[in-house]
Amino acid sequence: MALLKDDKAKLVTTYGKNERDTGTSEVQIAITTERINTLTEHFKKFPKDTNSRRGLLILVGQRKKLLKYLQRTDLEKYRQLIEKLNIRK
Repeated sequence: MALLKDDKAKLVTTYGKNERDTGTSEVQIAITTERINTLTEHFKKFPKDTNSRRGLLILVGQRKKLLKYLQRTDLEKYRQLIEKLNIRK
């Protein structure tokens, strides 16, 4: 389940420094979270789709690594981002 171009651009402008900033960890985490949310909705409709479930687990692991990096480098941005995205607790 790929994100639409407009949705991705909206995430980049919201979490990035400018409209072309796609490489920062905040933007990558936001995009990955959006993809995880769409796949979660997909599994409510198609619970036996095991191939896509593997992709979901890969995305969750990737987001976990990015969050760990952000926590290690800039704790304040990390806290703001998880609060904004409703990721944890």
